[in-house]
Amino acid sequence: MIPRTPHSAVSWRAAAGALLTATALLFTAAPASADPAPTDIADRLDAVPGLRIIEETETEPGFRYFVLGYEQPADHGDADGQTFEQRLTLLHRGFDRPTVLHTSGYNVSVGAFRSEPARILDANQISTEQRFFEPSRPDPADWDDLDIRQAAADHHRLVEALNDVYRQEWISTGASKGGMTSVYHRRFYPDDIDGTVAYVAPNDVIDREDHAYRRFFRTVGDDPQCQDDLEDLQHEALERRGELVDHYTALAQKNDWTFDRTLGSADRAFEILVLDTAWAFWQYQPHPEACADIPAPDASTDEIAAFLDEVAGFSFYTDQGTMPYIPYYFQAATQLGTPSVPTGHLDGLLRYPGLFQARSYLPDEMDVPRFDHWAMPDVDHWVSHRSERMLFVDGEYDPWGAEHFRAGSARRDTMRFVAPGANHGADIAALTDADRAKATEALKRWAGVGDEAAAMADRVPELDNAGERRAKIERGFR
Repeated sequence: MIPRTPHSAVSWRAAAGALLTATALLFTAAPASADPAPTDIADRLDAVPGLRIIEETETEPGFRYFVLGYEQPADHGDADGQTFEQRLTLLHRGFDRPTVLHTSGYNVSVGAFRSEPARILDANQISTEQRFFEPSRPDPADWDDLDIRQAAADHHRLVEALNDVYRQEWISTGASKGGMTSVYHRRFYPDDIDGTVAYVAPNDVIDREDHAYRRFFRTVGDDPQCQDDLEDLQHEALERRGELVDHYTALAQKNDWTFDRTLGSADRAFEILVLDTAWAFWQYQPHPEACADIPAPDASTDEIAAFLDEVAGFSFYTDQGTMPYIPYYFQAATQLGTPSVPTGHLDGLLRYPGLFQARSYLPDEMDVPRFDHWAMPDVDHWVSHRSERMLFVDGEYDPWGAEHFRAGSARRDTMRFVAPGANHGADIAALTDADRAKATEALKRWAGVGDEAAAMADRVPELDNAGERRAKIERGFR
């Protein structure tokens, strides 16, 4: 069988050459000692250099599920240098099925789940952990090796390694930072994959450029009073800073939370929590029902504290909450960029100017390079003018969509759809009927899957999709 080649990489000369080669092989006797390729997926995986099966666990009938490790260079420019093991998972459906490369952007979930594209296509799924998220971290770690090009090279090597195992079409996907990761992979290795579905993927082209975010918070939702109520709540919370920081400190003592590694103090953590509240509200809370739950300025301090905890979460802004996300904050501080939030209504109440940025979370001892102002404009330009077979799905009420990828070329087969009323959990199922039909048709076409084959997905046992739900609500710069 001729190894699968991405559509965009096939010229008529290459196709003709492949046909001649295949024809010649039909009339060439295979050596008597040649062994057929193993038919068991575990045996096929064992034969891939650098790949090891960490464990196979039982899952639903019709699937096999593996946790894997794949050896990667810490620096792809130094193939003979330091290495680390990248953790990934495989949900095997069949050699005759397409394969979905699901990029988490963070830690990978080690529970079996199927992303939306894998369900639509009844596909195999490989889910990857982002480099430098533990345990997929070199030891010792040179943080200069954490950038979008190095991560893209991780995925490129992985596709090359498994291309002979899974020879049907490949689709990449991810949500939030995982969606960003799938885009960056395509930017640097556009021919690895036959199509990409990027969910709620932020595109912060100009770091901390706040016009788009100001416009979002000024216009989001169906009732302007909702945003006004959030701003009043933030103002009142900072007016009661003393009481609420005491409440936060008591929670920290009770739960053994600390602040010295990242944000530095309960007071600083509280301020960034309050600044984050409107963002977290629109990112996660159901609209418009949640608007009625915003405490009034005359509410009790306990009511305000409970609302802040439900929407933003006191635990997240502690060392214990933020340290697992240090690789993200490092990337945001050096390449990905940091969004902004409105602060005009809080004049006179903020103690720490410039606190709302990714660098605020990084430990003092970390050597952080200067911000790369060219990385995101380069990706944005490529997506807008050069990319092919890309599908973006955003949520109407998701603040991460304030700066989004621009796609809509019939010639290059790129498109973007916005799910009405959806937030950071937007998916194809949440689109309008017409947009959902277009998105689904494109995905099936890229994967070479017909309606009858795709319908198989509705007739197999469903998996617990907690891993996908987690991927869709990752905080990103939260």
